[in-house]
Amino acid sequence: MRIGASLFLIALGAILKYAVTKHFNNVDVQTVGVILMIVGLVGLLLELFLWSNRRRTTVVTRQPGVTYVQPADPYLPPSDPIDRI
Repeated sequence: MRIGASLFLIALGAILKYAVTKHFNNVDVQTVGVILMIVGLVGLLLELFLWSNRRRTTVVTRQPGVTYVQPADPYLPPSDPIDRI
């Protein structure tokens, strides 16, 4: 379920819970609204959790005879070019 669908279910559930006052035979509209809000909230949390765990990858295209140097990680200290023994 995507974020938009989750928000739609939450909004539809809130409308059924708080705005609809008509009663139908054997159907409690307020309970259906609460169920839709819970399903939408669970879908939203699941989507955000899965979205935060996606891997970030970098694609480097190499052509024959050309070498691409990756930039250094800014969080690592610079390495000393002189080997100290």
